[in-house]
Amino acid sequence: MVREHFTQEIFDVKQKVLRMGAMVENIIDMAVTALKTQNIDLARKVYDKDDEIDQLELEIEKECIMLLALQQPLAKDLRTIASILKIITDLERMGDNAVNISKVTLEIGKEGIINSLIDIPRMAEITREMLKMSLDAFIKEDIALAEEAAKRDEEVDRLYETVINDILNIITEKRELTKQGMKLLFLGRYLERMADHSTNICERTIYMITGELKEIN
Repeated sequence: MVREHFTQEIFDVKQKVLRMGAMVENIIDMAVTALKTQNIDLARKVYDKDDEIDQLELEIEKECIMLLALQQPLAKDLRTIASILKIITDLERMGDNAVNISKVTLEIGKEGIINSLIDIPRMAEITREMLKMSLDAFIKEDIALAEEAAKRDEEVDRLYETVINDILNIITEKRELTKQGMKLLFLGRYLERMADHSTNICERTIYMITGELKEIN
C-alpha cells in the first residue's frame, strides 16, 4: 500500500513537470509572437508568466525533497526524482530566456526590424518543437523519442550560424543597423540556449530510464 502511494506521488509530480513545460511552451510562443508583431504589451506579460513558472519550480522542488526525506525510493525512483530536479531547472532557465527575448522586443520598440528577423522565427519554431518532444519522451519514458528530439539541436545550431553570418553581412554594409543587429544576435543566442536545455531534458530522461548519463550531441 505504501509503495502504491509513493508511485502515485511520483506520477503527480511528473504531471506538474508537464504543466510547467506547457507553461514554458506558452511563454516562448508569447515572447516570439511579441517580437514578430512588435507587441509591447504582450512582451510585458511574459514577465508575469515567468513568475508563475518560477513559483511552480519551487513547488515541484519541495515535493521532490519531501519524497526523498519521507520515503525510501528505489534506484529507479531516485533517478526519476534526480532527473525531475534537473529538468525543472532547465525549464526555468528556458523561461528566463523567453524573458530575455521580451527585453529585446521592448528595447527595439517600433523600429523596423532587419530582414523580417532572418531565420530567428524558424529557430524559435524548432526550439518549441524540441521542448514538446523532450517532454513527451520524459512522460512516456521513450528513449528513441528523446534521441530524436536532441538531434534537432543540430538544426538550431546551423540556423544560428546562418543568423550570425547574415547579420554580420548586413551590418558590414549598413553600419547604422549595427545596434539592432547585435540585439538580434542575442536573440539567436537565447534560442540556441533553449535548444540546449531541451537537449539536457532528453539526456536526463535517458538517464532516468537506463541509469546511464551521457551527452547525446
